[in-house]
Amino acid sequence: MIRALYTAASGMNAQQANIDNIAHNLANVNTVGFKKSRIEFEDLVYQQTKAPGTPTSTTGETPVGLETGLGVRSVASSRDFARGNMRVTNGPVDLAIEGDGMFQVLMPSGETAYSRAGTFHLSAEGAIVTAEGFPMQPQITIPPNTTTITISKDGIVSVMIAGQNAVQEIGTIEIASFRNPAGLRALGGNLFQVSTASGEPTVGPPGVDSRGTIAQGYVEDSNVSVVEEMVNMILSQRAYEANSKVVKASDEMLQQVNTLVR
Repeated sequence: MIRALYTAASGMNAQQANIDNIAHNLANVNTVGFKKSRIEFEDLVYQQTKAPGTPTSTTGETPVGLETGLGVRSVASSRDFARGNMRVTNGPVDLAIEGDGMFQVLMPSGETAYSRAGTFHLSAEGAIVTAEGFPMQPQITIPPNTTTITISKDGIVSVMIAGQNAVQEIGTIEIASFRNPAGLRALGGNLFQVSTASGEPTVGPPGVDSRGTIAQGYVEDSNVSVVEEMVNMILSQRAYEANSKVVKASDEMLQQVNTLVR
């Protein structure tokens, strides 16, 4: 009975972690480029009373053993990089990636971070930057007096400058792809960082080597499904309630044992 209390407590802790994760997903349902995650669980060690195959006689053995599980724990937060819906903004530097790949952003530390959020802006110097002011890599700077910015599907940035008749190409946006994007380390702020699990990125122009293409004037919405998260929340809540009932049942059984010694 004491064992059941701790086992049920582990189940309650696991479902609490699941609810925390669901709350995080729902809180970011309108965050551009957000990728939902799910908690993965595994059972804990087993207390083995009798091992399978224990001899019962000179010729026989038990086909199954006798073991008692000691609960559950959360072991991973797996991020789903499935594409979200494309939303029209008509912003000249609002970008979305149609397919695999991530934008590259230069952090103040000098390291490169990666993001699916394409809500970019122009700095005072004309550089394409994130909302926090981190420049896109490789850096693209829009010349003064630019009247029109055009970004092709393969990432070529062209501008029309006032007083000139010819369109000028000023650079190419490069994106990065990973063999295991779920292994990236989340930094917050729609940014991710390379880890040993993700592997090093393959960087190049959009539309090459299975990398996606660029869509100008669009952003990628969060891939969180409110209905799916609500269903997961109900299931997690019911599992939490079931484990709490095990705690209550174990407590009542202990009370019964205590009355026997009076």
